Amino acid sequence: MSPQISYRGNKNPITKKLSFFEGGHQLEKLEFALAVAQTKGDEEKSLVLRKKIVELGGNVEEPGT
Repeated sequence: MSPQISYRGNKNPITKKLSFFEGGHQLEKLEFALAVAQTKGDEEKSLVLRKKIVELGGNVEEPGT
């Protein structure tokens, strides 16, 4: 007889929503990647990263805040 383990998923799973901080962190990462791509002269990657930044809503904060 083989041991059997059963698992029942939670009926009310906790869903994680992106908070402002997490969205801001993702935006910072994309902006850094954009700066690196521009430094290397990679126009194709720069365009892709710009589109992703716009999809996240762009940077609404002033620099240094």
